[in-house]
Amino acid sequence: MSLPSASSANDDYSAIMVSALADRLAEAFAERLHQNVRKEFWGYAPGENPSNEDVIGEKYQGIRPAPGYPLQPDHTEKGTLFKLLDSERIGVKLTESYAMWPGAAVCGLYFSHPQAHYFGVGKVERDQVEDYARRKGWSVAESERWLAPILNYDPHRAPSVVAAA
Repeated sequence: MSLPSASSANDDYSAIMVSALADRLAEAFAERLHQNVRKEFWGYAPGENPSNEDVIGEKYQGIRPAPGYPLQPDHTEKGTLFKLLDSERIGVKLTESYAMWPGAAVCGLYFSHPQAHYFGVGKVERDQVEDYARRKGWSVAESERWLAPILNYDPHRAPSVVAAA
């Protein structure tokens, strides 16, 4: 059975549904792979048998954070992972804005420590962005571009100078 070509039929609904299904299948595969890593490859949870609710609630040991999400908001780190894994050999590429192509792709890291948990990086101040830029070898403007959603200041306003007491 082949899927109908949504573009040739101008069927936007089918195109959206196929894309959504592909995205969910990619996420499901990543979740299943994480389970295999926990139970078989690293073997730290061999008897683990979480219910669907436990899986959805992430009630198991280990996390799989991904670049661009609250724990790791810098999308450019995908470039590091893609280079290390030579992802283009399997046909997965990054766009100029670090979106993955094809779109139904998942990228992330696995951490197995029993105390590993998800959290969101809070808003960052100018001094933090300056330090991050230095460590990444970027200009401050480039850091501000990639960290825009978590900036705690307006990068277009000149920094205020606080007089020393």
